Amino acid sequence: MLKLFSLLACLACAEAAPMPAIGGTAVDVELVLAVDISQSMDEEEFALQRAGYVEALRHPDFISAARSGPRGRIALAYFEWAGVVRDDGVIGWQVIDGADSANAFADTIAGRPFRSFRGTSISGALGFGAGLLEKNSYSAPRRVIDISGDGPNNAGLPVAMIRDAALAKGIVVNGLPILISPSPSVIRLDRYYADCVTGGPGLFVLPIYAASEFSTAIRRKLIQEVSGIGDAGSIRVDAEAPTDCLLGERLRQRFSDPYFPELDR
Repeated sequence: MLKLFSLLACLACAEAAPMPAIGGTAVDVELVLAVDISQSMDEEEFALQRAGYVEALRHPDFISAARSGPRGRIALAYFEWAGVVRDDGVIGWQVIDGADSANAFADTIAGRPFRSFRGTSISGALGFGAGLLEKNSYSAPRRVIDISGDGPNNAGLPVAMIRDAALAKGIVVNGLPILISPSPSVIRLDRYYADCVTGGPGLFVLPIYAASEFSTAIRRKLIQEVSGIGDAGSIRVDAEAPTDCLLGERLRQRFSDPYFPELDR
């Protein structure tokens, strides 16, 4: 918790939307992939999600997009999160500049063992992702966190607070809400992601409603994030009444805290 407060203080003190610091290896985009492994994701969903990332990174269209910018390369990092982010769930920054580097990154993801943890701290994932972007050795005109998940924030700091702090640093947050087996308590997770999780210029929310959509959806969003070109096929959530961004915390107090007061211990 102290680390999260320190990160929040660091992010919040900056002026709105500054450009990244000059210096470091120049790339076209710095992209962080933040992948949900909370226990609400069953093993089949997790396997499909991981396979979707691996296939997308190997796909010629993604590799072409990574090489299409002025510098011909991007910087990519990946981590898995639940109630917390664990050190062994992080794949550090790598430059993707062709098929060899893209396949090597995909191999590293594919070789990770399956495991899951309790809790869903989207705020913790966003804070961790922002820290990766702030502390790396790259320089890019665009910095993006791509976060996938199948439930609302229920641990750590309020998600909208951390999201807003990331946006103030010029970081774009895109969302991949997974609605294959939606909870009856959270009917519109796509709306929650649109209102409470994502933000920044060109943001998008790409819901997944069926297992068969995983690979195509992940590839499409990665290409869009890397290229920076809007995709008419992206699914945007229609405007509705604002969502309760503390929905997950309220559900946790009602259903989990009486039985599991220390959610991720």
